[in-house]
Amino acid sequence: MPKVSVIIPTHNRAESLRSAITSVLNQTFQDFEIIIIDDASKDHTREVITNFNDTRIKAIHNQGSKGAAGSRNIGIMNASHEYIAFLDDDDEWLPEKLKMQICLLDSSPPEVGGVCTGRFEVDKIGGRVLSIYNPEMSHLSKGNFITTSSVLLRRECFEKCGLFDENMPTSSDYDMWIRISKKYSFNIINNTLVNYYIHENSLTFNNEKKIRGLEILFEKHDDFFKEDYKEYSRQYLILGVCYCFKGELQKGRKAFRKAIKMDPFEIRNYFNLTFSLLGAKRFKKLKEAKEKVHMQ
Repeated sequence: MPKVSVIIPTHNRAESLRSAITSVLNQTFQDFEIIIIDDASKDHTREVITNFNDTRIKAIHNQGSKGAAGSRNIGIMNASHEYIAFLDDDDEWLPEKLKMQICLLDSSPPEVGGVCTGRFEVDKIGGRVLSIYNPEMSHLSKGNFITTSSVLLRRECFEKCGLFDENMPTSSDYDMWIRISKKYSFNIINNTLVNYYIHENSLTFNNEKKIRGLEILFEKHDDFFKEDYKEYSRQYLILGVCYCFKGELQKGRKAFRKAIKMDPFEIRNYFNLTFSLLGAKRFKKLKEAKEKVHMQ
């Protein structure tokens, strides 16, 4: 029986999926199964999966879209192996990723529920490495240091903590790690073992969903986040930016003021509140200009 179930949810990203699957098959550790959840794709995703012709690959095709959280849950419910790993369809693993994680998790006490790694942040269009992120062990109230494509978890974490919250359009991964952290701890491998691809429109993509995801996250874990007001302030800053991008300036300013109240020494809170007074169009142009500088 394979030791690891690798869960890959996918939707209309056939060519990226091909690279993601290949990166799993190229692992130095080979005792795994791959569960691909095709979330009602309309492109040639089925053909890409079939062409691999590998018995370790199992495909599940959703009749209607279940979203990332729903698709991951379907993968978990169809996994029966000791460990579970996730890979987004537009990310890739480096060859030593699974081997290093399994060695560490095998030797860890049972209260350690999972292991995460660092990542390369890569420009999706140009292929250039934008930054290197190596997580530091900290309380999850200080921020989500766990990249979904980097984590390896004991399957029992989901048996004891439940599945991903399908009511959350975004941030369901952060919510999941918070719930797991209440029963387990995490270990970190400070090696960059994942290529995490950044899309050019990452700042502007689906603000409405991002807003709702953050709102649900704050509602569910308000006491948890209050353990670190500096990080809670940063989360409200993100919420305020999303509101302003959506054109809801009053709600954006309310979020910025709440961020300032939580962390009055963070200058970005004041800058964004000031930018919001210039109107939605100018706010968006200023933020997009900053994002382009980051992408260069």
